[in-house]
Amino acid sequence: MEAQNVPDKPEGAEDLEKLNLEGLIKSLLDSTDPNIRQYAAYLLGQAKNPRAIEPLIRALADFDKSVREQAMLALSSLGKSAIEPLSEAMKEPKWETRYRAAEALGNIADEKAVQPLIQGLKDSREHVRYMAAKGLREFGDSDTIDPMIILLKDENIYVRMMVARALGAIGGKKVNTALANALEAETNDKVKEAIRESMS
Repeated sequence: MEAQNVPDKPEGAEDLEKLNLEGLIKSLLDSTDPNIRQYAAYLLGQAKNPRAIEPLIRALADFDKSVREQAMLALSSLGKSAIEPLSEAMKEPKWETRYRAAEALGNIADEKAVQPLIQGLKDSREHVRYMAAKGLREFGDSDTIDPMIILLKDENIYVRMMVARALGAIGGKKVNTALANALEAETNDKVKEAIRESMS
């Protein structure tokens, strides 16, 4: 994990650092201080123990954004062992959980993450569709082309921009035709620019 992802040490960080896995999990789930929960998530990511996956998935629904982000980074660092639980988390009712799960799956960038991310393209929440497209950009997988082409007509401009970039990363004749058609129909200047960049 890169250094800039290290959160500021909260008061009591030294005590946290002495805890075993169970103690860290308890702090992550039960502490009333979001800084403690965030630091516990960070330490669990560093520990790289698969037993931390389930509590970290639960922390993706934390009401504090910094805790959700740190849990996502921790799950990303756990790699392949987190893919299946993250795929399940893509079905959670809270969109914040689905959004962070999609982000972690994109970071892990394993072919097993492709199908859950394709499902994420159909999510009812634009944040999740955006993050699924962003994750799929890393794969260059031809199975993702058709579901992404549909999203060139998404109601959200940021989803359309990200999908154009993801498709541009895959390339090919089918993609270029779809991007050219989308450019013709597009009314938003930002999206038009993203499509042009993806075609060049």
